[in-house]
Amino acid sequence: MKKTKNLTLSAIFASLICVSTFFIQIPIPATHGYIHLGDALVILCAVFLNPTSAFLAAGIGSSLSDLIGGYFIYIPATFFIKGLIAYVASQFFKKYKSQQNISLFPIIFCGVIDLVFVILGYAIFESILYGWKAALLAVPANTIQGLSGLILATLFYRVLSTIPEVKKLWTA
Repeated sequence: MKKTKNLTLSAIFASLICVSTFFIQIPIPATHGYIHLGDALVILCAVFLNPTSAFLAAGIGSSLSDLIGGYFIYIPATFFIKGLIAYVASQFFKKYKSQQNISLFPIIFCGVIDLVFVILGYAIFESILYGWKAALLAVPANTIQGLSGLILATLFYRVLSTIPEVKKLWTA
């Protein structure tokens, strides 16, 4: 039963990440990219899933959005960067969450992990593709994307922590 629940939650998160990344976008003309809400769900999947499942859900959901959106060259980088964010954040969250109360420290730190990995990961990838000068142009947009993910994940986490059935999922 536990495997079925984990697989179901993983598929739900992969779907939510894909949809929130692809359909809820703020275009960035300078980089031909966009800011999206998917990072908030990448962070939240780290809260609800074990590290391996979080890696796969975040990587697959984010990469599917790149596939649908025509950003084919970014698919491998997105899979690895978003998956790694979810994996590391899940490891951290599982280690530092509080069983008694809902502390914001673990989720905020998971958002910081997202922020750092998004900025550095895409800067490294884009520097390989386009050179460092072009990669640096994307840093402000990636910073805004990471910060929005941190803020939204914190807000969503705070709201979800008031629902006893949801709280049981991450305290189990």
